[in-house]
Amino acid sequence: MKIAYVEWGAFGSGDMRAAFLEEGHSLALFLFSAAYEKRGHDVETEGRLRAFLHIEAPDLVFSLNYFPVVSRVCQQEGVRYLSWTYDCPCYLLYSVTIKNPCNVAYVFDKELYREFQQAGIRTVRYLPLAANTSRLDCLGADAAGKSPFSYEISFVGSLYIEKYDYFSKIEPRLSDYAKGYVEALIGAQLKVQGYNFVQDMLKPIVEELYQACPVEPEPDGMESREYFYEQYVINRRITAMERISLLEACAQYRPLDLFTQVKELTMPNIQNHGEVEYYGEMPRVFKQSKVNLNISLRGIKSGIPLRAYDIMGAGGFLLSNFQADFLDYFIPGEDFVFYESKEDLLQKVGYYLAHEEEREAIARNGHDKVAAAHTYRHRVKEMLNL
Repeated sequence: MKIAYVEWGAFGSGDMRAAFLEEGHSLALFLFSAAYEKRGHDVETEGRLRAFLHIEAPDLVFSLNYFPVVSRVCQQEGVRYLSWTYDCPCYLLYSVTIKNPCNVAYVFDKELYREFQQAGIRTVRYLPLAANTSRLDCLGADAAGKSPFSYEISFVGSLYIEKYDYFSKIEPRLSDYAKGYVEALIGAQLKVQGYNFVQDMLKPIVEELYQACPVEPEPDGMESREYFYEQYVINRRITAMERISLLEACAQYRPLDLFTQVKELTMPNIQNHGEVEYYGEMPRVFKQSKVNLNISLRGIKSGIPLRAYDIMGAGGFLLSNFQADFLDYFIPGEDFVFYESKEDLLQKVGYYLAHEEEREAIARNGHDKVAAAHTYRHRVKEMLNL
């Protein structure tokens, strides 16, 4: 099968392209520019893509994340468009183009999938994320096939206090009532895992949030104002507070290594190494850490984040917050471990640091289960069989 592959530098793109080729398909790369961020009509990109399809005549078009501009052209040209969204949030999914019959738009979050199904949108389907264990197995091992531990506890990811911190820009413009309302909402949500109620509670202050930071849905958008302020403002602030609180708690009694975008950030007993490169450096961190933390972005409703697959696929020990989709594929305490609260996290960090054989057995099980059923090649087969 010939696949027109939309290349824009996504995480996992190299692994995805390799999986298509290993499954015997051919690829024609369509290079996407910064225009991928636009949801409205992009005449230049539409023209380039249309000409590309006429020349290459692919059987289908594929992209990591969903792009309305691609769907629009594929619908006009009568070509099937497959996408697989790994970002959260991904507001482009709420374009009216998502209903185009040419689409098969995969999302990794089962609850998000159900929302689209309940709205009668059948072009959205559920497909969990993956890891390339063949590539990961070749990284960072010594002659004996083992990775020496360099870190006790590590966390790789954003703290949402850098370019994504929209909350700090909006908060000073709110009334005392709205500030208090948001603070109470954040405090309540921080106490609840596995269910996000922020969007449902924003109606009393959404107009004031709009006045503080006006955001208009694009002409073809179906999302509400509440969706934007929940996903891009409040959920990110909740995630920032949660991640910093949990990291500081872990670091109070054991050294913690942090790999994040803000290199100048300092916290007691935390070594901040700055950002790490995705393909080569990040897997080595996972392999060389006794405990790898996953603290999911609060906008992910039930899905297993890419970070969790990357950790398990690299053979690292995963200690994660609870996400319901884990239970469909992995066994807690056997393939990975989840925590229910800050106190539970600290107890489990201490326990698994002290029980090396049990910790390493869980890491092996998680890796082997990913290798057996959750690689990019498995996902390619699932997509194309459908």
